[in-house]
Amino acid sequence: MDIRRTILWMIFVFSIFAVWNNWQTYNGQPSLFGSAPQTTTDSHSANGTPAAPSAVSPTGTAAVAANAAPAVASETVTITTDVFKLNFDTLGAQIVYAELLKHPASEDRSQPTILLDNSAVSQYIVQSGLVAPQGQNKHFPDQNTLFRLVSNETSLTGDTLPVVFEAESDGIKVTRTYTFHRNSYKIDVKDQVSNISAEPQSPSLYLQIARDSNDPAGSSSFYPTFTGMAVYSDAERFQKIDFSDIDKKKADHINSATDGWISMIQHFFVTAWIPQEGKERYIDTRKASNTLYAISAVEPLGVIAPGSTVESLNTLWVGPQDQKALSAVDPTLDLVVDYGWLTMLAKPMFTFMIWLHSLLGNWGWTIVVLTIIIKIVLFPLSASSYRSMAKMKNVAPRMQALKEKFGDDRQKLNTAMMEMYRTEKINPLGGCFPILIQIPVFLTLYRVLLSSVEMRGAGWIGWITDLSLRDPYFILPAIMMATMFLQIKLNPTPPDPMQARIMMLMPLVFGAMMFMFPSGLVLYWVVNNILSIAQQWYITRNLNKAANDAILTHK
Repeated sequence: MDIRRTILWMIFVFSIFAVWNNWQTYNGQPSLFGSAPQTTTDSHSANGTPAAPSAVSPTGTAAVAANAAPAVASETVTITTDVFKLNFDTLGAQIVYAELLKHPASEDRSQPTILLDNSAVSQYIVQSGLVAPQGQNKHFPDQNTLFRLVSNETSLTGDTLPVVFEAESDGIKVTRTYTFHRNSYKIDVKDQVSNISAEPQSPSLYLQIARDSNDPAGSSSFYPTFTGMAVYSDAERFQKIDFSDIDKKKADHINSATDGWISMIQHFFVTAWIPQEGKERYIDTRKASNTLYAISAVEPLGVIAPGSTVESLNTLWVGPQDQKALSAVDPTLDLVVDYGWLTMLAKPMFTFMIWLHSLLGNWGWTIVVLTIIIKIVLFPLSASSYRSMAKMKNVAPRMQALKEKFGDDRQKLNTAMMEMYRTEKINPLGGCFPILIQIPVFLTLYRVLLSSVEMRGAGWIGWITDLSLRDPYFILPAIMMATMFLQIKLNPTPPDPMQARIMMLMPLVFGAMMFMFPSGLVLYWVVNNILSIAQQWYITRNLNKAANDAILTHK
């Protein structure tokens, strides 16, 4: 198969992927490059367990919560660590703002990424609290209750920083301790729930994340990424919930579990609650207000006798989708980096890239070396393809002569061509299989580069300062187009002038596609093209040399 068929195969396959992906996203489904759509059923609170209150509005008042307390004055408590700048609202002791100090913003690299926020522009908050059993007219400390800060330190100076809040309501006292760790986005959260009344109490603790449906800053329509909720349990594994499914009341996920976690995912970052292992919790997803969507895990704390205290230990993650760090918190939490149906290839590829990076120290050179290794592994298949193309180029004059000889008699022409292929030991489909093998490799690398926060802000050389963003000067796409032109020139010119013109347009088409793709992906393609040209030239030269030697020997 010559380069024409190779490129036509690529165009066909990428067109199918692009059309289907656009159809999926148009209909509110996850991207084709993400996980498969979930079966849909109605979302509800499980087994009659009391659901968490709805999320709060930017003003701090309760939004559509049936048990909402009147708005009260609250204070903002700012906590700083080596990786965080967070704001707590004493109304509910909820986290309403989080800057990730070690991750520059995509729009302005001089500023940190803002993940959590509670402003008129963006709403994304973390909450927790207590709810009473259904039917009881009690208002235990929740996100609408005014807490007081009882600890003194607000800046991390040692290895840990405990931040403690307290609140009392309807005979229940809550002491909540957030413990921050140096160089970590993990936050340990301990709730001590004391019954200070004269009667038994049966509260449930909820852990909640609320977010609007806006795409995160820096999103691109050229390569859509998932923004929404995700739940994990050993029973149902990884389940993604799109905001549109909640709007349609068709969200599907496990309703109760004794393991796993809940999360809110966006490109490169995640916020997750990891409840204590072994304790029953009920999972609820809903639209909390006109603009907010909420996911919560509700854990019954059992009957607390008067004067008794129970503890609930949970973990909160607010930060990047760093697979190694996420796995250290929970062995399954790295699944938030979702490679979809390409996971079987993407996971090993990413692991291998991490190893290469540990040796090279630069993600750009890691991609270059990875591409070289892939070409070496696929060399036997590529060599077969290039030999077929070289032989096709050598017999092109004879093929043209056959077309002139038999004219419109397709049957005789095909018979003569097959006889020529047999005599010259040419497989006209010899190049198809190699290109089909390379397509999943390309798509896998696409998913790895697009999903790996390690690429965010990682430079290569000179003008390439972020491999997760497009080339700012379009130099790599231009080099890619030039190498594609050269590849076409190394192959037989199509006898049909129209086909020849179409072939010469192909580099422009693919180059235009790559203008807005991550520069790391274009770097892979450029290196792959250069290596392909070298392989093609080497194999063609050797074939021609062998043919000339055979002619001289025959003489």
